Amino acid sequence: MSSPDWIVLIVTLIGIIIYGLYKSRAEKNLESYFLCNRSAPWPLILLGIMGTQASAVTFLSAPGQAYTDGMRFVQYYFGLPLAMVVLSVTFVPVFHKLKLFTAYEFLEKRFDGKTRTFTSLLFLLQRGMSTGISISAPSIILSSLLGWDILWTNILMGGLLIIYTVTGGAKAVAYTQQLQFIIIFAGMLMAGYMVVHLLPEHVGLSDALHISGKAGKLNVITSGRNEKGFNWNDRYNIWSGMIGGFFLALSYFGTDQSQVGRYLTARSTRESKIGLLLNGLVKVPMQFAILLLGTLVFSYYQFAKEPLFFNQTQLDLLAKTKYADSLKIVLKAYDHLQDQKIAQMNPAGGTPIENRMQEGLVMQKAQQEQVRLRTTIKRWLDDKSVKGDSNDTNYIFLRFVIDHLPRGLIGLLIAVIFLSAWGSVAAALNSLASATINDIHKRSIKVPLSVEKEYQYSRWYTLAWGIFCVVIAQLAYNIGNSLIEAVNVLGSLFYGVILGIFLVAFYIKKIKATPVFISAVVTELFVITIHILNQKGILEISFLWLNAIGAIGVVLLSYMINWLMVDS
Repeated sequence: MSSPDWIVLIVTLIGIIIYGLYKSRAEKNLESYFLCNRSAPWPLILLGIMGTQASAVTFLSAPGQAYTDGMRFVQYYFGLPLAMVVLSVTFVPVFHKLKLFTAYEFLEKRFDGKTRTFTSLLFLLQRGMSTGISISAPSIILSSLLGWDILWTNILMGGLLIIYTVTGGAKAVAYTQQLQFIIIFAGMLMAGYMVVHLLPEHVGLSDALHISGKAGKLNVITSGRNEKGFNWNDRYNIWSGMIGGFFLALSYFGTDQSQVGRYLTARSTRESKIGLLLNGLVKVPMQFAILLLGTLVFSYYQFAKEPLFFNQTQLDLLAKTKYADSLKIVLKAYDHLQDQKIAQMNPAGGTPIENRMQEGLVMQKAQQEQVRLRTTIKRWLDDKSVKGDSNDTNYIFLRFVIDHLPRGLIGLLIAVIFLSAWGSVAAALNSLASATINDIHKRSIKVPLSVEKEYQYSRWYTLAWGIFCVVIAQLAYNIGNSLIEAVNVLGSLFYGVILGIFLVAFYIKKIKATPVFISAVVTELFVITIHILNQKGILEISFLWLNAIGAIGVVLLSYMINWLMVDS
């Protein structure tokens, strides 16, 4: 990066830390540290909810997801608005009425201590690992593209945010998320403008959309059906999005402390409801816009040389292996293909884009050959003797930023990656510490803690979870084809079961503690078994359905066990 980029990056990051520390001056007690003294207005709630969900994974991986697979990923969010309505009607009034610190306190009031502890532990396990991925994702990519050592990148990514999270608690998280979101959206809007601006003079926004549409990238709605009927392994379609996405959103926003903690800070039930409902309205178009950016980048590369592999360090790695000579042949063939494509997509005389695309189907043929050559590269990287990383989706957008955007703007976009990671990770650390102190620590000791001791332990737990997540980030190298998928797959292993416990608690009053506890343990093992069988290729069920399976499984099994226990 250039000097202006470094200046923009450093000033932005230091400014956020100072702002967070300044705004977080508060009383030193649990209610202030974790819940901002329950005084936050709805705009702060909305930005906190969105900032917690929209991690660096969203802004790094989603454009690449659209670039390779089209916009059908947006269907993943179609169940979210309905989930926000259900939460506003059912969960929020109860949580506020009981003045809870964590969502899992409600389970002890409704069931017993072991159910609360088990559910909180599921949350801690899932959220701790997911947060590690949220740190690891941008760290791996930045270290690869900028030549930074992965250890120091992880320490920088996680260490700086730990400073203001440990010191300022929920208030620092809330106010920094507010400023972070402004910077993030400004950066993404500038990136979107620059993609269109960099297109050839004779190509406008409508032409770019026409190109991506012809290539099948604007597949916003898909049915999930093929020649054999409905494909249960199809990850993103209208049904998995509406049903599986509904259960996932209901569990994430209703039972995950990282989100529940955002709207428990509200000064009233009404403020919480407004924040949640507006999130349901804003999230889908926001994700649509981020994915659309990926399709525009795809269109840009139809008129410019497209990297054979966006993670250049992996090509450098292959150049030092037994595949070095073969790589030279592939690169030469790929360069020739790119030259042909550019010559035909940029003819003299300003031929209309529709005519150019119909004359020889240039783009479709180029795509097919590109896929063949990239598949070869990925096969080589997967060779055990090479020990490479065949995952390229997550590098697409940042590679475009570094190669083609002007100085200063690159630094801002790198800052966006840091800030989006910080927003979600800071909220996660705050929620992990809150669940640890309130659900585990205080229930495990017999001697009551003073207000000062509670505050001190909370800060130490925040620091401990921060270090844990940085360690996980350092270990998390192989996390799937798409980072955004990896986080959601991990969440789906636990969210459904957690949601099922809460559904029983809210809606089936006659079921007691023991039946729901047994059913939760059994169903969790069942969900993990399905995932393992999926990984081995024995089953083919998309991860989104695991949320519905887990939730419905807990409800039905607890009902049956309760009936058997009462009947006996």
